Amino acid sequence: MRLVLLALVIALTGCSQPYAFHGTRLEPPLTLPDFELINQDGQTVRLSDYRGQLILLFFGYTHCPDVCPTTLAQFKRVRAQLGKQAERVRFIFVTLDPERDTPAVLKEFLATFDPTFIGFTGTTADLEAVWKSYGIYREKRVEGSTYFVDHTARIYVIDARGNLRLTWLLDANLSTDDLVQDIQHLMEG
Repeated sequence: MRLVLLALVIALTGCSQPYAFHGTRLEPPLTLPDFELINQDGQTVRLSDYRGQLILLFFGYTHCPDVCPTTLAQFKRVRAQLGKQAERVRFIFVTLDPERDTPAVLKEFLATFDPTFIGFTGTTADLEAVWKSYGIYREKRVEGSTYFVDHTARIYVIDARGNLRLTWLLDANLSTDDLVQDIQHLMEG
C-alpha cells in the first residue's frame, strides 16, 4: 500500500510542474502605460486598441541590416506555425527611426514579411516616451553618408489584458517552436 501511495505522490508531483518559458517571465505581470502613435495606414492608434489579443511587440527600424528583418522573418514563421490561433495574436513593430520610417515606408517594409503585421511611428518626442517606458536602448551611429541605429533586440509579449508577461532576447538558441509553445501557453492561461 505504501508503494502505491508513494507512486501516486510522485506522479502527481510530476504533473504539477509549472510551465518553463523560453524567455524572461515577469511575475507578477507588469502593467505599462498605454501609448498613442501612428500606424502604417496613417491612422492614430493606441496600444490598448489591441486589448483582448496577445501582442508581440518589437522595436526596430526599416533600414536595419540584420536583427530587424531576422525578427520579422521569425514572426512570419511563428504566425504560419500558429495557424488559426494566429488570429488571436498581433505582431507590432515600433520604429526606432522616425526620420525615415514614415507610415508608407513601414507599410511597404512590413508587407514584404506579412501584410497583417502592424507598424507604429510618430514624432520623436512621442516615440521617446514609449522607448523609455519599455527600457529601450537606442543610439544613432553615423557611418559615411548614412546612419544605423543600435538598439535593444528584445520581443515584448503583452497578454490580452494589456500586461507585459514575457520578453524574449533574440539569439540563436531561441527557435520558432520555442516562441510558439510560449504563445500557446499564454493563450491557454
